[in-house]
Amino acid sequence: MKDLPELLTLRDVLRYAVSRFNAASLSFGHGSDNAWDEAVYLALHHLHLPLDTLEPFLDARLLSSERQGLLDLIAKRVQQRLPAAYLTGEAWLRGYRFEVTADVIVPRSPIAELLDEERVPGLSLSDSPGRILDMCTGSGCLAIIAAHLWPEAEVDAVDVSEQALAVARRNVATHGLENRLELIHSNLFEQLGPERQYGLIICNPPYVNSQSMDALPPEYRHEPELALAGGNDGMDLVRRILEAAPRHLTDDGLLLLEIGHERPYFEAAFPELNPLWLATHGAEDHILLLRRTDLA
Repeated sequence: MKDLPELLTLRDVLRYAVSRFNAASLSFGHGSDNAWDEAVYLALHHLHLPLDTLEPFLDARLLSSERQGLLDLIAKRVQQRLPAAYLTGEAWLRGYRFEVTADVIVPRSPIAELLDEERVPGLSLSDSPGRILDMCTGSGCLAIIAAHLWPEAEVDAVDVSEQALAVARRNVATHGLENRLELIHSNLFEQLGPERQYGLIICNPPYVNSQSMDALPPEYRHEPELALAGGNDGMDLVRRILEAAPRHLTDDGLLLLEIGHERPYFEAAFPELNPLWLATHGAEDHILLLRRTDLA
C-alpha cells in the first residue's frame, strides 16, 4: 500500500485503521470484538510495544518505515479478511500467549474462562482432577492452560490433524510442559486405550451446523473447516464423543463441552440428557457440563 505521510502519529494511524475496518464491515471475534481494539492490538504488536500500554504512545510520531508497515498490515486485514491472529502469528487467552497458524482455529474458547475463574461445579484449583484430557486440542491452548492451573495433573491432548499437533507441540515446548502434557494423534478416542481414565475431559469440538457454515463471514472461512464443521445439525462429532466418553471418565469424572450456538440442535439430538449449562461472560448456554453418571 502507498505511504500516507499525513498520518503522523500512532493516534492518526489508529483512527485511519478504525475507519477502514468499519467501512469494510469486517467481522471480529478472534481476540477482539470491535474495530478499535483490533487496530490497537495490530499496531502495538507491530511496533513491539506492550500490548496493555497504549496511552503513553498515542501521540508518538512514527518513522516512515513503521507507518508503512502498519498500513500494509491494515490493508491485509481489509483486503484478505484475515483474522488478526493469522497476521501476527499469535493469540492470547487468559494471559497466555500461543503460536497460531492457519492450521488451527484461533484460541478463544470460553472454557478457559470457566476453568481459570473456578466456575465449574465440582472443580477446584486446589484439588487436582488427576488426569485431564483435552479432546480436539488444536493449538493446545486449553490443554496448556489446564496444565498451568493444575500443576500436579497429567494432561493428554488429542487431535486428528497432524498439522495442528505440530503447532501444539511448539506451544507445549514454549510453555515448558513436555514432561506433563502428552500430544496424541487420534480420531477422537480411537487411539486411547481403556487404561486412560480422566477426572476431567474438556472439549471444544467441531460443532457448527451446515447452514451456519454456509453463512460464516470470510474471517472464519480462513480457519480449518475440519475444526469447525459439525455436519448437518452440528452434532456429528458430539454424538461420538458422548458415546465414548463414559469409558474414559473416572467414576466421578466430568465432561466440559462447548457447543456454541447449537443448544437447540443439542437438545433435539440428546433429549434424554439434562446437562448443567454454564454461563460465561459472553453467553448463557454455549458450554455444558455432564458427569459420567449422566452419560453411563
